[in-house]
Amino acid sequence: MKEEPKPESEHVKPIIILLVEDDGGHAELIMRVLEEVNVPKKIFWVSDGEEALDFLFRRGSYADKNKSPRPDLIILDLRLPKRDGHEVLREIKRSEELRHIPVVILTNSRNEDDEILAYSNYVNSYLHKPTNFHEFSNLIREAGAYWLIWNHQPCIGM
Repeated sequence: MKEEPKPESEHVKPIIILLVEDDGGHAELIMRVLEEVNVPKKIFWVSDGEEALDFLFRRGSYADKNKSPRPDLIILDLRLPKRDGHEVLREIKRSEELRHIPVVILTNSRNEDDEILAYSNYVNSYLHKPTNFHEFSNLIREAGAYWLIWNHQPCIGM
């Protein structure tokens, strides 16, 4: 029996994730664990705050929107070179084009002032990176399942 092609509406658009992480080992682990979450996705990794803003605002080498598709989720470290995560978060949430994108802070910082500042700038979630490899993997797996499978948000095309 020949399978009929699926109508266009049944094709699933991959979830676009922007990972902003300066630690290459952490970035690799996060991307590897997120790949285990069974949904179509594409992960873009940048390693500093300035590059994250260039990607999001499509500046410089990211001016071509094919190189910088609008993310459905941003995973953001706080301690970043060039511009820190708080600065990046503020710019995202000030932008009418970007403010609807969920931002998850994933950081080593357990400083309560960092948490308060992040939530006062409308972060969607604040997660501490566990020091234990298995706990870190489990956190990413569970957070990934929540944000990529269970969480529902309107489709706002940009």
